[in-house]
Amino acid sequence: MLGRPIRLVVGLLFVLRVVAPMATAQSLDFEFYRDRVEPIFLKMREAYGPGAPCFTCHTKITSRFRLQPVSEEVAWTEDQSRRNFEVVSRLVTPGKPLESRLLLHPLANGAGGDGRHSGGKHFQSRDDPDWQTLAAWVSTASSDPVSALAPGPELDFTVFQQRVQPVFLRKRTGLARCITCHSRSSAFRLAPLPAGRTAWTQEESRRNFEAVTRVVVPGNPQASRLLMMPLAPEEGGDPFHPGGRHWTSRDDPEWQTLASWVRGEVPELHR
Repeated sequence: MLGRPIRLVVGLLFVLRVVAPMATAQSLDFEFYRDRVEPIFLKMREAYGPGAPCFTCHTKITSRFRLQPVSEEVAWTEDQSRRNFEVVSRLVTPGKPLESRLLLHPLANGAGGDGRHSGGKHFQSRDDPDWQTLAAWVSTASSDPVSALAPGPELDFTVFQQRVQPVFLRKRTGLARCITCHSRSSAFRLAPLPAGRTAWTQEESRRNFEAVTRVVVPGNPQASRLLMMPLAPEEGGDPFHPGGRHWTSRDDPEWQTLASWVRGEVPELHR
């Protein structure tokens, strides 16, 4: 009679000790982490003594937040970043920035931070762009181990071709078109358009689709580089985008078009 309850307890312990930590890491986006979170650990903090980035202490001291050694180029390899990702993931509560040590230790007490951080208070306010970046990364993750493992919605190619792709060709006052830079070199590389042509072929559109899906997180517009890098920082956008700020608000029709596609929504289209 006791066999089944014991098996249930053992199963629960397995979820809490093994599955839940794995789900935590899987529910947090690695590309978002590497492109937007990890650079924060390399940033100079001149307001504290002689000034030192986070990695100065956190690659040396013995603590739960122990980063990989930094190379002479002051950068981590992808393998090192993945190890850092596993470490940092254990310092946050997915979906809950204000319950995450990573965000509370360096935050000023008056802004809701805790009293523990020997490296000083890096963020005097939750409005600090770096703090907002950390919060965005944590907020877009699921706090449910089961749902965290569930795949996002399928991205629709026809919606991409008819509604998303034209955004990359649109002229912008004072800014270059997306294709001007993104048909040359970047993680988000579009097929170049020969002189005189104003649209991509079906095959080229398929290649563009594959490239663009690598810079989005299906179901999570706010965790998608495609939407956050050209968005104004005061709206939660990435602090750095060489092509300038295409959208000053998330209410911009273009931003909403991309967000709708990333969420998996399929409007009426000419198929």
